[in-house]
Amino acid sequence: MNRTALAIAAHPDDIEIWMAGTLLLLREAGWKIHYLNVANGSLGSAVMNPALTRALRLREAKAAAKILGATWHAPFCDDLEVVYSVPLLRKVSSVVRRVNPSVVLTHPPQDYMEDHTETCRVAVTAAFSLAIPHFRSTPPVRGAGGPVTVYHCMPHMLGSPLGGRVHPGAYVDVSAVMEQKTAALAAHASQKEWLDVSQGMDSYLATMQGFMRTLGRESKKFQFAEGWTRHLHAGFCADNADPLAEVMGARYLFRR
Repeated sequence: MNRTALAIAAHPDDIEIWMAGTLLLLREAGWKIHYLNVANGSLGSAVMNPALTRALRLREAKAAAKILGATWHAPFCDDLEVVYSVPLLRKVSSVVRRVNPSVVLTHPPQDYMEDHTETCRVAVTAAFSLAIPHFRSTPPVRGAGGPVTVYHCMPHMLGSPLGGRVHPGAYVDVSAVMEQKTAALAAHASQKEWLDVSQGMDSYLATMQGFMRTLGRESKKFQFAEGWTRHLHAGFCADNADPLAEVMGARYLFRR
């Protein structure tokens, strides 16, 4: 199996909140890990203009990726402009093909805001395009054709856009890497004030830890956990493929 994982999220800090623990555990197991935000965080400030915000959040994302030990890939568009389209799909597909991952981590098909939902759609199609050599990416990279397993993280607030509670298909025990996961999220220092103002999240570090603690408690086994649901295998990988389960071992628990 190609031991490479690619996380594809909407904005700087989404990977750190929902996916970074699993990435860290994969890296500890000898995997190469990659980090892609589709949007650049341009609207993530109530004080700075988009140009200044964009530049600051770019630096923060690079710093976070370095803490995780991940290869950073440049974003493609401004916030609220993530729209499922052929031009964007070609760009994301090019990154996916260059990385050639066997695991793609991304948002769930439904989330609280459209940037997340559209990122999921683009990421899934870009992964699917690995096996379609005549789809043109931008810049051009030929599809490798290897199997890829796609996993969806938990939605924001652990719930659907209509407010119903969402449960994962499986839990990954991230208790041992919570300190590093928190440090990576803290690299997005500009977001504390913005999230306080825009979404009332108080301390974004404590909020993230609270989500992980809730999932850990729900697992009835782990202190802190990230939640994952495997995408349908058809067109991507073998029907029984579950690389996270294979790599994580006792740190992976299917939801009862």
